[in-house]
Amino acid sequence: MNDVRLSPVDPLDFAGIGSIPTDADGGLDKDAAKPLFKALNRRLEALQENLYAHGKERLLVVLQATDTGGKDGTIRAVFDRTNPQGVHVTSFKKPTEEELAHDYLWRIHQHTPAAGHITVFNRSHYEDVLVVRVHDIVPEVRWRKRYEHIRNFEQMLADEGTTIVKIYLHISKDEQRERLQARIDEPAKHWKFSFGDLEERKRWDDYQAAFDEMIRETSTADAPWYVVPADRKWFRNLVISQILVDTLEGIAADTFPPNPELEGVVVE
Repeated sequence: MNDVRLSPVDPLDFAGIGSIPTDADGGLDKDAAKPLFKALNRRLEALQENLYAHGKERLLVVLQATDTGGKDGTIRAVFDRTNPQGVHVTSFKKPTEEELAHDYLWRIHQHTPAAGHITVFNRSHYEDVLVVRVHDIVPEVRWRKRYEHIRNFEQMLADEGTTIVKIYLHISKDEQRERLQARIDEPAKHWKFSFGDLEERKRWDDYQAAFDEMIRETSTADAPWYVVPADRKWFRNLVISQILVDTLEGIAADTFPPNPELEGVVVE
């Protein structure tokens, strides 16, 4: 396969998201990528079934991106063939009053995956070092402490058997402009558009700095970040499928020990 495998971010070598191209194609074109993606999609389907059948391991996939980054599209494409009984998506929007009455991780923990399941976070606990920082919702001295909280929280999940993969969908400011304009120009996409997106776009540089530090501070051996070039949706989907297949190959083996209780059983 061409160059579609990404290494997780090593904080010691991380030069920032600005050093990573958003429009990479791995030496492929869209047509050449189709059979590769199809094969990965089928393999992901089989591995997810194995994970569910084993009923022991857990996989948490965290998706973060700026507005129009492609979180929803990624979920639809990459998990298209998986069994919805074993794959769950949780979207974290503006906290409710009840959620605000608790610590910021309270609403997160109850949605982490059960044994045998994959859970995808569409946005996540990382909003509490992104939005709160950019909009100055809590003091800096408070949100900075959250990097350590999050590292410890994710380490606890990992120690208890959850494999964690965190993916930042990396798009350019120009690509965001085109995607926002498409939502305005195409009536079928009007439901996706919010004038608030235009206000958030004005804070592009602030968000890039927040994403940069988030990745540097919280990419660990047991909860790594991957920065996925996402201007090309087909390449984004291919890369993420490869990441998930590689991850599941390590925790959802194909082999199953025989059940001794079934030896000699014949269905009449």
